[in-house]
Amino acid sequence: MSATVAASTQESSDRWEPVRELPPSAKLVAKELDRHEQLTQTQLADATLLSTRTVRQAVSRLEDVGAVESRVSFRDARKQLYTLTL
Repeated sequence: MSATVAASTQESSDRWEPVRELPPSAKLVAKELDRHEQLTQTQLADATLLSTRTVRQAVSRLEDVGAVESRVSFRDARKQLYTLTL
């Protein structure tokens, strides 16, 4: 393996370090947010097939470790948009 590939692999694995010890549901939500720029809780539930309660708990855990940020949706102020910060 070349030094560049090894460094890239190391950076990639370090990127996910904050979520390594989290439950599988939180990891799934993080991976889905990695695929999309931002999603609402309902969109995350639909994409992951998790309940909205489980998504809410997963997002809360991800926010606790600094892996996710939320902001109010401009389209609907009742909804939060979640973004992966890793």
